[in-house]
Amino acid sequence: MAVLSTFIPDILEDKNILIIPSDIKMMIMIFIFASLYLGSLRSFYYRFWWWDFLLHTSAGINLGFVGFFSLYFLNHDKNIDMVLSPIFIAIFSFAFSVSIGAIWEIYEFTMDSFFSLNMQKNGLNDTMWDLIADCLGGGFAAIISYNYIKKELPSYFENMTKKLFKKNEHFFD
Repeated sequence: MAVLSTFIPDILEDKNILIIPSDIKMMIMIFIFASLYLGSLRSFYYRFWWWDFLLHTSAGINLGFVGFFSLYFLNHDKNIDMVLSPIFIAIFSFAFSVSIGAIWEIYEFTMDSFFSLNMQKNGLNDTMWDLIADCLGGGFAAIISYNYIKKELPSYFENMTKKLFKKNEHFFD
């Protein structure tokens, strides 16, 4: 499933739906490498107690930004007559991230239950720490998103946002 998801950016670009900057594509590839190759094949999940927490936190951050970009695009679309407040966008960003994290934990539970896998390493303890990490990552993304909109703080996030908008100007005609 993760390997197939690496093709999603190219499919979106080929269909002229969304052009994803190369640094965002690189972050996706690094995450997949860290989770599948290092985590599973090289046993980092077992060798380093913090590996799963790190990956869930970074996934929470990235998913929080996906939630942010989704509403930010809608908020700047001239065809949609609605303006969302920065706090609403930040809360949505957090909720989106945590929701996807919860869905992932349900997926892990289902795979463990039906196929006797060991995705939830320590069961409830693993699930709870994963959800806490998802919340921390989503919260961080929400704070950065809010600051970007409300206070217009310069950051790498701002540069990434400008790059994404520049490559997708067709949304803002």
